[in-house]
Amino acid sequence: MVDELTERADRVLAEALEATGARDPREFYRERLRELRQANPEGYEHAVAYYRETLIPAVANGTSPALAAWTEYGRVLAEAVTPGRTVSIDETGLARPYEGPGPDRLVLHLPSAKGGRALLVGLPQVLSTAQRATFDVLVAGRQKIQE
Repeated sequence: MVDELTERADRVLAEALEATGARDPREFYRERLRELRQANPEGYEHAVAYYRETLIPAVANGTSPALAAWTEYGRVLAEAVTPGRTVSIDETGLARPYEGPGPDRLVLHLPSAKGGRALLVGLPQVLSTAQRATFDVLVAGRQKIQE
C-alpha cells in the first residue's frame, strides 16, 4: 500500500511539474535530508515521518496540491535544520510571512541565529532580478550580484 501511494504521489508530482514547468524540488530536499541525518537525527526522523505520514498521502490522495505540499515539506526540513521564520519573496523583492507557495515566489527560511545563511525552500520558474539579488546575498552569501 505504501509503495502504491508513493508511486501515485510521484505521478501526481510529475504531472504538476510538467503542467507548470516548475523545478523538481526532490533532489535538493534529498540533499537537505542527508545533511539533517548527520546534524540532527531527531529532526531527520521527524522529517521522514512527515514525508511518509503527511506528504505522500496528501499528494497521492489529492488533498493537497503537489507543488504546495512539497514546498511545505521543504519548510519542515528547513525548520528541522535551524529554527527561524519562513518568508516569501515576490518579484519586486518584497518579503512577506510565508502563507504558502506561489508560482512566482522565492521561498526562504531565515534562521533565528545571527550569522546563519537563509535556507532555500522554493524557487519560482524564473527568478526576477530582485529575487536573484536576494538569493545571491541571503542564500549564496555573495557580495556582488550575479549577472
